Amino acid sequence: MPELPDVTIYQERLVALLRGEVLEQTRLFSPFVLRSVEPPITALHGRALRGVERLGKRLVFDFGDDLFLVVHLMIAGRLRWRKKGSKPPGRLGLAAFDFAPGTVMLTEAATRKRASLHVVPGRAALAEFDRGGLEVLDSTLAEFAAALRRENRTLKRALTDPRILSGIGNAYSDEILHAAGLSPVQLTSRLDDEAMARLHAATVATLRHWIDRLRAEVGDGFPEQVTAFREGMAVHGRYRQPCPRCGTPVQHIRYASNECNYCPACQTGGRLLADRGLSQLMRADWPKTLEELEERKRG
Repeated sequence: MPELPDVTIYQERLVALLRGEVLEQTRLFSPFVLRSVEPPITALHGRALRGVERLGKRLVFDFGDDLFLVVHLMIAGRLRWRKKGSKPPGRLGLAAFDFAPGTVMLTEAATRKRASLHVVPGRAALAEFDRGGLEVLDSTLAEFAAALRRENRTLKRALTDPRILSGIGNAYSDEILHAAGLSPVQLTSRLDDEAMARLHAATVATLRHWIDRLRAEVGDGFPEQVTAFREGMAVHGRYRQPCPRCGTPVQHIRYASNECNYCPACQTGGRLLADRGLSQLMRADWPKTLEELEERKRG
């Protein structure tokens, strides 16, 4: 799922390419992508785009007179910049927005289509899409600590909960926790002030690093390679590859439909975290350390 750095670059490039341009027409290729009825999407036609905002992981197109188009890419949704009037890329195409300079294409590379569009009248209605999470890049340490300590959650869950923090998902939470040297399963209630300050600093630094890096990569173009697995990430998507800090093989645990990647040496004191499914299956045979794991492999 595109997260805060990716959505920020989408926002910046859309503003650079389309602010002040008139939406000439919208083409819908899937009957389910538009989730609102009133006002109709045709109410946006002939209106100039005043700006694009980020609301968590959503993009909000401002067409003036309190009319907004909310785009939620979900996991596999992506935006493409194409020549005006371009045809959709087969079954991947969900919608196209035609402006004079070009077409913004909404695609989704998934069997189950979850990306969505909503036409929203007014700021009050727009607020319903705000999950309430703290915007970390604009936060103080005190605000960050208060948000995380409202509920007793694991750090991985807290970082990715949109009611707690805005815009952070599976990929960048792995990178943040590695940068902070903290275990993904440590509870927020057990985080002392020093560790909380370290986590806040790592969160801000990691997000800013990736925004700057993606901004430099895209330049005056448009982000076409939006992915959760990027070259240069420390642990996310790097299972069994060496940690760039200490060389220890990166490990992971699976939960629900996600996985959590971490370095045992840098984050958990050498302890292997128990994968819910495998640990229940193996019970007492589950290796507790990397040394035990390597011995099992050799055996």
